[in-house]
Amino acid sequence: MTGGGGAEVAQAAAAVSGLVERVFVTVARVRDAVLHAVERDGLPAGRWVLPDGVAQLLREPGQLAVGLGLVVAPRPEEGLRQRLEWWQAEPDGGRLHTLEPDLRPASLGYYDYTTTEWYDVPRRTGRRHAFGPHVDVHGTGRYVLTLTEPVVAGSGFVGVAGADVPVRRFETSLLEALGPLPAPFVLLNDEGRVVLSTAPRFLVGSLLTPDAGAAGQGAPIAGVPWRLLPVRHGRLLAG
Repeated sequence: MTGGGGAEVAQAAAAVSGLVERVFVTVARVRDAVLHAVERDGLPAGRWVLPDGVAQLLREPGQLAVGLGLVVAPRPEEGLRQRLEWWQAEPDGGRLHTLEPDLRPASLGYYDYTTTEWYDVPRRTGRRHAFGPHVDVHGTGRYVLTLTEPVVAGSGFVGVAGADVPVRRFETSLLEALGPLPAPFVLLNDEGRVVLSTAPRFLVGSLLTPDAGAAGQGAPIAGVPWRLLPVRHGRLLAG
């Protein structure tokens, strides 16, 4: 990315897109497992749809995700309440466990996932979505990216399949893919928040001022609401 050249920016954006697609391959395998189970057994109110074997995706070599699963669309008229069928890997790569947030509406700690961006956007648009970076307060406690896509069966919207990827792991994998450290760059989401940065001035998670990087500038990342901008002398370039 020397000098902020367009070819180098495009190369970095392509590397980001490649990692995103790797995660969505995992998400698609979760989705397919859901569809297979729903086709076979329907969507039972009292038990999980996903088989335990899906959790083993977290142990596959090169896996970026530390959490994955299905977030069920509630259907009160059918007795189907909010439910997360979600597995997580321990930070040390040890045992897998299920996520058990408080889904009781009357509770002070109630987690209404239907209002979250990572759930609502795929539900409304029918398209996949990348949300973050955000602190996974109901799970790992780490800074993560959550990538989701809708699951739609013959009976309609089933919920979203998704995966959580630690920002640090995503960054490490990206820099490995790029090879020798390129000129600094910043990856922004659609609200101008820093998803990833190799420039010390721009911290991951920070929200940039409007003049720091105008909307539409930089190289878009295919399929997700992100864009990549090179940095020169501490300033963002259009790319």
